[in-house]
Amino acid sequence: MTDSPLASFLLPDGFARPGLAAMMKESALLGEAGRYAVRAGRDWRARHARPYTGRSAARAVEPVILVPGFMAGDGTLSWMARSLRARGFRTYRSHIHANVGCTLNAAAQLESRLEAIALRRGTRVQVVGHSLGGMIARGIAVRRPDLVSGLVTLGSPILAPAAHHVMLSWGVETLVRLSRAGVPGLMSEECVAGLCARQSFDESRAPLPTDVSFTAIYSRRDGVVDWRACIDPDGEPVEVTTSHLGMAVDPVVIDHVLTALGRGADATTSEGLQIA
Repeated sequence: MTDSPLASFLLPDGFARPGLAAMMKESALLGEAGRYAVRAGRDWRARHARPYTGRSAARAVEPVILVPGFMAGDGTLSWMARSLRARGFRTYRSHIHANVGCTLNAAAQLESRLEAIALRRGTRVQVVGHSLGGMIARGIAVRRPDLVSGLVTLGSPILAPAAHHVMLSWGVETLVRLSRAGVPGLMSEECVAGLCARQSFDESRAPLPTDVSFTAIYSRRDGVVDWRACIDPDGEPVEVTTSHLGMAVDPVVIDHVLTALGRGADATTSEGLQIA
């Protein structure tokens, strides 16, 4: 293998993999988590200072599902989910315990999950995806706009999935070797360099339907992926100043997510919902 096990088409000209200096910026995660803790404490005190009947926010119409990034699980977005619920959004987990398998399989699992939520709630679903989770969600939004009303990506290198730090390439290479050795449920060579990889890439780059809102949040301080690859021409770009990992917890990012979800919400009812 080369220094990256991923196919060359996943790193188009004009994009680059962040170096060591960029990765060092990820240490900002500690401060970003601290800001979340301060905000959460302040919100808790303000909420409990109000009369009991006024503590709950008005419930939003559309449900929201949160999708974790590479090698991550639902727990990494639990703080964000808590903040969204405090603002009235009904949140759901993706049921991805560790995002280390074939992206097409992960997409099929997420699509099934979206169908179940849409049928249960009688409305389309908004999706918040971190990194790889956003790329998977974008492909589903293209195929199934009957399920997805809005999409928010957080540091998702949609334009160049291989424009990531070499440490992630090492992780991918390890998964491929384990898959070759017979360990089930992991990314294989086909997933990162074959037809599977090509299909996933093409789906994540296809034009989005006009009735699916799309906000792409990115940061020039991203130490894991090339921030330029996160600015999708179909989405509304929003720049923040956080680390890649910190996008899951930083209060400023969460505020932007809340704004995007509020903008993308519609009043779809069960009578108007049609599952293809």
